[in-house]
Amino acid sequence: MQRILLWTLCLIVPLGAAMIETQAAQKKQAQEAGVVLKADKLHAEPFADAKQVGTLAKGDSLTILKKTGGWYQVKTADAQGWVRMLSVRRGEAGKSSAAKDVAALSTGRAGTGQIVSTTGVRGLSEEELKAAKFDEAELKKAESFAVSKGDAKAFAQKGKLVARAVNYLPAN
Repeated sequence: MQRILLWTLCLIVPLGAAMIETQAAQKKQAQEAGVVLKADKLHAEPFADAKQVGTLAKGDSLTILKKTGGWYQVKTADAQGWVRMLSVRRGEAGKSSAAKDVAALSTGRAGTGQIVSTTGVRGLSEEELKAAKFDEAELKKAESFAVSKGDAKAFAQKGKLVARAVNYLPAN
């Protein structure tokens, strides 16, 4: 139980801190230029099954208005809607920097078809990642949300959840 709690904390605390930093970045990010990396649909809402309101072609310029989860709200010359973050590169078309080129190589994003998903980090700027610091107060706050095994079991029963055994991953 303690091992699971420790793993959970190790995953939740950095994400919580990243979310706080991301919220600040979102405010700063409003009206940022972007370029479409691959053709995609433009949706009315930030959901894959939302109504399609347009299409985006690779190389199209757009303006990023807002970020929600893994989606950008964008505005093009023809339409406004939501597109998956992985289909858009922040910044102006044709402009590159050495730092971005090195980052592309180190993340596997250099070249065609070499997309690497980095959920939880995508959307944070290089400066935000460099400025990230351990926050003991946030760790203690996360630990304060821990519940006893009995409380967790009672909660699960109330929600009519069914227990399932999950095997540990093999150690390599």
